[in-house]
Amino acid sequence: MAVASTERHTLIGDVHLLLTDDQGRILFGRRAGTGYADGAFHPPSGHLEAEESVVEALRREAAEEIGVQIAPEDVEFAHIMHNSSSGGRVAFFFQVRQWEGEPTNMEPDKCDALEWFSADALPADMIPYCREALGHISSGKSLSLFGW
Repeated sequence: MAVASTERHTLIGDVHLLLTDDQGRILFGRRAGTGYADGAFHPPSGHLEAEESVVEALRREAAEEIGVQIAPEDVEFAHIMHNSSSGGRVAFFFQVRQWEGEPTNMEPDKCDALEWFSADALPADMIPYCREALGHISSGKSLSLFGW
């Protein structure tokens, strides 16, 4: 076991929306024009902002990225991953099965397609930490580490 330094670790928080339809499929967007992993599929996601809860962040990102409204009580915790990228980040994954509105690409400058995928038939091109997290979710594991 490594000895912790006396310097406090600063974490970046991300929220990931697993919007799941009545067939059990998850909505993904294909990244485009971002300069990072363009062409890869990823669920709607974003950074946690100051003085914002993870549920508030998820609801905000859902409205900004795909134009849907989610009630706080419809947000279900699915997984948390401590990822070593950028010096350390924590990715919160939440599943939502009920929402208002039709998912629409609200950020065409960052996303060029929205598609539904089954958890057992995920897209070939995905960001690796997300693929791993979805595997853990499928197996019922609520906590994982990536890159440490």
